[in-house]
Amino acid sequence: MNQFKFESSYKTVLYGMMGLGVLCLLLTFVTDDALHTRFWSNYLHNTVFFTGIGFISLFILSAFITSWAGWYVVMKRIWEAFSLFLIPGLALLLILMIGLWGGFHHLYHWADAEAVATDSILQHKSSFLNRGWYTFGTFVIVGAWIYFAWKLRQLSVDEDAHGTSDFKHHHKMRIFAAAFLPLGGFTSAAMIWQWVMSVDAHWYSTLYAWYSAASWFVAAMALTVLVLSFLKSKGYYEKVTEEHLHDVGKYIFAISIFWTYLWFSQFMLIWYGNVGEETVYFLTRQREFPALFYGNLVLNFIAPFFILMRNDTKRKYGSMVFVSIIVFLGHWIDYFLMIKPGVLHTAHETLAHHSEGTHGEEAAHHGVEFLMGFHFPGLLELGTMVGFLGLFIFFVFSRLEKAALEPKNDPYLAESLHHEASAVKPE
Repeated sequence: MNQFKFESSYKTVLYGMMGLGVLCLLLTFVTDDALHTRFWSNYLHNTVFFTGIGFISLFILSAFITSWAGWYVVMKRIWEAFSLFLIPGLALLLILMIGLWGGFHHLYHWADAEAVATDSILQHKSSFLNRGWYTFGTFVIVGAWIYFAWKLRQLSVDEDAHGTSDFKHHHKMRIFAAAFLPLGGFTSAAMIWQWVMSVDAHWYSTLYAWYSAASWFVAAMALTVLVLSFLKSKGYYEKVTEEHLHDVGKYIFAISIFWTYLWFSQFMLIWYGNVGEETVYFLTRQREFPALFYGNLVLNFIAPFFILMRNDTKRKYGSMVFVSIIVFLGHWIDYFLMIKPGVLHTAHETLAHHSEGTHGEEAAHHGVEFLMGFHFPGLLELGTMVGFLGLFIFFVFSRLEKAALEPKNDPYLAESLHHEASAVKPE
């Protein structure tokens, strides 16, 4: 079957997932503290995580198009659909911007004018860390990403409808893809600094953008395996073989190692430099969030490394689905660990600043206590993630339905259909 049909049974399940997510957000809001910190941090966490998967899918597509790759063509509609999630992603980010301007959340210490007035570091960074830059940068940059995602999708679909197996349409796609790569590379760093790194406004790392993008990359590849496996079980993508699965598995394996290299490089260099402004980021997470700090390495490095080390493991759908679930949840937890400690610290600073006497002192020292939803994701966090995942898959399926799954006029389709991932076959 080459035309995906978004059946009502699929929609029912996805509506249920989205309903669970909305319910968990509502429960988080009504049971939260005065600042609704858990609610807003859960919303920020999932919005950035799934919007980032949309961005990195566009980056993956652009890289493959620019490098004349052919192996992925038979399954490229999945990444086209992933990339278009940037459209609802911008709408989700708009709610964060409204909350920022309306003072509805206290996710960012730099957004508190009184705190900035007494903090020389925040004053020094105020030309970049401010509401205007956050809003303007998000609209312009994510808007530019959406344009490139829409354009590549339009050219791809138009190639099917009006093109032939020549390079006329593909040449145009390569121009847009090549233009996007440097744009996406530089602007994604600015956005990840704004959205995530600035929750720890005093801290910075020159490797942070690479680290965050690597996490998005592995999560996107893992989600690709899960979506592809589901569609194949329903009779779609019959021409996607274990050869294609093998290549996706190699990307999960390789970028998991690259992610670990970046994780260790940040930690080692900052520990070696022993600069208080930088060291506090890892010290806080190592001492107050030990389960997540060390579990992060187990889920995102040790598990995929040892499971995918064997060549034949990357060619088995059961093994690939298993490891994809692990690393998808692992990198979701990675973003949880990036965001929650900084947001929790900001909330305590805000409560202490606006409280008096004993209550202010208690708020300032509340961070040493275990808090579900901050020191470890609870059921409400998992339910919220399921809701966002349901929204993501619903949007992806609605895009897959709009065009043939197999791009019949792509000049590299024949190469993709005859693709062999490796010369050495497992016994």
